[in-house]
Amino acid sequence: MTRATANGRSALSARSVSQLLLNLLGLCCVLLLICLTSLTLVDVVGRYWFNAPLRGAFEITQLLLCALVFAALPLTTQAKEHVEVDLIYGMVPPVMQGVMRFTSAAVSTIVLGVLAWRLAHHAEQLAEDGTITNALNIPFAPLAWFAAVCALLSGLYALQHLLTALRRGY
Repeated sequence: MTRATANGRSALSARSVSQLLLNLLGLCCVLLLICLTSLTLVDVVGRYWFNAPLRGAFEITQLLLCALVFAALPLTTQAKEHVEVDLIYGMVPPVMQGVMRFTSAAVSTIVLGVLAWRLAHHAEQLAEDGTITNALNIPFAPLAWFAAVCALLSGLYALQHLLTALRRGY
């Protein structure tokens, strides 16, 4: 997990830092799913059995779902588990398959980089405007920053896939 440096101290390798981030995001996804499930259970029971719905449940659900989607994005990108349509992939020669993998990784890197940039810009605007939710007054900016960081991390994983494709000759 660690490697020794020249002066005897240990430092985390890039691979172990990456694995730590993935583990933390995986844990985050699990906790978000537990929160979403618990929130829905409490809201439904309160609404139908006690005629007392949970105040702000809809807002919290929206925020939790947004966090879940963006927390899972780097995990999905790193594992190459995005939905792919490979209608012609198996019918083309291996060289063309390499070109297709390279093109896919390049487009993914660019799109995720632009998404991260735009989300960061939007997060700045939300913070400057002090934008909050209607019922519970929860600020949107921290969630937007979280989304921007996750999109950036996904872009870095896509870049890693792109560099791997280049090293293998596409």
